[in-house]
Parts: sequence; structure tokens; C-alpha cells
Amino acid sequence: MAKSLSKIWLRGLKRLLAIQTEHAQKTTKRITARPTRAATTKPSAKVHPVKPTAALRTPVKREVPRAAARESRVRPRASAWTSGSWTRSFHSAPAAPGRLVNHLQYGLYVPTGHALEAMPLVVMLHGCTQSVDEFAEGTRMNVLADRYGFAVVYPEQSKHAHSHRCWHWYDAGETAGGAEALAVVSLVDALVAEHGFDPERVYVAGISAGAGLTGLLALKYPGRFAAVALHSGPALGEARSGITAMDVMRRGARREPVALADEVVDVANYPGMPALIIHGDADHVVAPVNADQLAAQFLRLNRIVDANGARKSGEVREERKGGVVTRDHVRSGRRVVRLCRVQGLAHAWSGGDDAVPFHSAKGPDASAMVWEFFKHQRRTGATRTAESAAAAAS
Repeated sequence: MAKSLSKIWLRGLKRLLAIQTEHAQKTTKRITARPTRAATTKPSAKVHPVKPTAALRTPVKREVPRAAARESRVRPRASAWTSGSWTRSFHSAPAAPGRLVNHLQYGLYVPTGHALEAMPLVVMLHGCTQSVDEFAEGTRMNVLADRYGFAVVYPEQSKHAHSHRCWHWYDAGETAGGAEALAVVSLVDALVAEHGFDPERVYVAGISAGAGLTGLLALKYPGRFAAVALHSGPALGEARSGITAMDVMRRGARREPVALADEVVDVANYPGMPALIIHGDADHVVAPVNADQLAAQFLRLNRIVDANGARKSGEVREERKGGVVTRDHVRSGRRVVRLCRVQGLAHAWSGGDDAVPFHSAKGPDASAMVWEFFKHQRRTGATRTAESAAAAAS
């Protein structure tokens, strides 16, 4: 039994890596392609007349113009096309049990021309096999930060913690996902203390495993974040190991998602969490059913539905346009949960830079959608715990 479960886990990882390898090969072919050399217009020294009959027998070759390689808007560096400050550093987070140190690598982008005092902060969590540079390049979030005046931090999973840089979103234990979530919160608190970012306007977004960790942060530290965005993410609460995580990714949660939400948190005392959920209908890594289950869970966490999934308050507004279905759950005129399904989009960041693996030009600009959703949200009276405050001070 253990051997068969391990095979399922390995097959899932191979499928994920195969997608990245195929994308990299296609990108290399586009970059290495060279346009054909134009024919010279200089006349030859010797001109030989061609007989009309020979000209009729010889077919004329027509040059077919090659498509130009798509230009990346951000490569070769995360700070391209921006004017702000991009720095790479590490944060000494609280050490997990059995570990002497817990250094969390990260990239921080701070735009220029905006006051640092009370600037919003967006946390971006990458997926498996990604680096923070690739995630910044592919999403172009730094370009938006320049335009709208918010800072962006990209925590990076260590290869020592996971060989494929996957976050342990499915394991909330102190030595795995729980420690990673605490490290992210500790980093946020340190940056707020150092730069004076607005603690009431801190947001977190992620893709795939990063979306899974985003969900874990929403469950464990709701007072720290004003809103979350989960792109191509798994349903919450059911996975407890790598094997069950793969099962949720492939099939969605087998149990009722609303009941799972009630199991992982005390909904009656939960402060609520506005959530944006984006998913491609052609995603073969994380099944699209996960998006519907996540929407149901955040409706429960925001007490829009009861424990049986029946609506208690608010209304639903749906829009279908250009292969995109957007469903807004609105309460008191305020958008609380938004679900966006993109037709034909695979396991990739919608509207991203398709020169970067796991980002696609197909679909609406997910980064713009994320900020449009975030900018209307604020966590009034956001506070820090004594543990994180001490870590930030040190």
C-alpha cells in the first residue's frame, strides 16, 4: 500500500516537472529562432538571360515570414521595466523544533515616488519549482507596484526544506507548514517595523503550493492580513500528508468543504477573510473543482453561508465575458468572495509573461485582478502577537 501511494506522489511530481520542461523547451526554441537572411539587392557581375520556357518550368520560391519571438516585458531580471528598489536578503525567523536557525530568503520590491509611511504590502508566494525572481518576472507584480504605490515581498522556500521548493501547505505542524507560515508572518512583522508599511493593509497571494500556504495563513493568522488571493490552489483542511495532498490536487476534497472549514477553525469567532480565487478550466495539476470548494469554504469563513452551506446573507453577481466566468458574492455592497474561472487556462498564472514557466498570456491579467480586489480591503486594528513582535525587534 505504501509503495503504491509513493508511486502516485512521484507521478504527480513528474507531471509537474514535465510541464515546466516542455515550456522551457518551447521558450528556448522561440528565443534561438533567427529570421532568414534577406536577399541582397546588389546585381551580379555576370547576368545570364533566362529563356522564357525555362522560367515557366521552374517554380518560384516564396519567402514565408517567420513569427517574431515574443518579447518578455520583465526578463532578464525581476526589477526590469520598473524604477523602484529590488533587494534580495534573508530573515531570521523563529526556529522550528529541532532546528537551530530558520533563515527565510526573500525578495523585496519598494517603488519610488511614494511615501513609505503607511504603504500597503503584498506578500507573493510562489509555487513548486519556482524562484522568487521567476515569480516576480512572470506575474509583473512589481510593474503594478510602481503604478499604484505598494510594496511587494516574495518569500522563497529553501531547497533544503523541499527539493522542489514546494511549501508544506498540507502540514500545519510546527516542523513543516506551520513553521513556514510563522516564518512568513515574522518576516511581514519585521518589514512593517523596519519600513513603516501599513499593518492594516497587508495582503497575501499565491499560486499552487503558494496558494495552499496562503490558505494556511488565512486560517492561522487572519488578524495579520486584510485579504487573500489563491490562484490554482487546493481546497483547505483535508490533506494531512504529501500523498493526501496529491489526492486533493487531482480530485478535490472528498469531504464536504464547508464541514472541513468548520473543523479547522472556530467559525463563530473567526474575523472573516475576503478572498479572490482564480483557476483555469484546463488545469491538469490542480483540478478545477478545488476552486469551487475554496469558494464554498471562504463563504463559510465569512459567515455568508451556514454550516449546511445554505446562504445566510448577501447576493451573487455573475458575469460571463471573453471565456471568463466571474462570480462575486457581495454583502452590504462590499465584495467579499470572488471566484474567477478562466476557460482554456492550464496550471499557470493568468495573463502573465509566458516566457516564464507556469505563467500564461492566456486569460485576464491576474496581477491586476489581485490588486483591484486587495485595494478595497483593510484589516482594522491589525495587531501583532508577542512572538512575532519580538522576532521583528530582534
